[in-house]
Amino acid sequence: MAVQSKVVRWALAGIVASALSGCVSVPEAIQGSSPTPQQDLMRVMNAPQLYVGQEARFGGKVINVQNTQGKTRLEIAAVPLDSAARPVLGEPSRGRIYADVSGFLDPVDFRNQLVTVVGPITGTADGKVGETPYKYMVMQVNGYKRWRIAQQVVMPPQPIDPWLWGPGPHPWRYGGYGGMGWYDPGPVRVQTVVTE
Repeated sequence: MAVQSKVVRWALAGIVASALSGCVSVPEAIQGSSPTPQQDLMRVMNAPQLYVGQEARFGGKVINVQNTQGKTRLEIAAVPLDSAARPVLGEPSRGRIYADVSGFLDPVDFRNQLVTVVGPITGTADGKVGETPYKYMVMQVNGYKRWRIAQQVVMPPQPIDPWLWGPGPHPWRYGGYGGMGWYDPGPVRVQTVVTE
């Protein structure tokens, strides 16, 4: 009976853990209207005229913010996106884009921040990166998401066999006959993540 109780508790803990981690999904604001928005900036820049009007989703770091009458232009250094459409930290820039947002966005809230934008590609525009001429892909933004960077504690892997765990003063007892051997949890890591 006690063994069954442990198994049930272990199974419930696994269900709760998987429910909490869940499937990572794209936030509603940047889902877009097509099932697979274009995300390959290199492909688009090789033949931009072929992609005009096609919905795209790009993200990265906002380098500059230009406010004009009724519009804000975000200059974004685009990086690959993960399965939740978050910019992947540590990836090199794939290129620069101009993302035009209707209305006013305060530069203080967006400059040097991570964003993901979705909307149709409208063409290209000439600009400069430093003193070097550069051709930007331009898109009209229908939805955007600003991301935060947070620190997350990552625990070392734990033993997963419920038969080798037991009550008592040594919760880290693991392996061998009669609980001989010890599980060394190793150091706890802190990692940087992109989150809402």
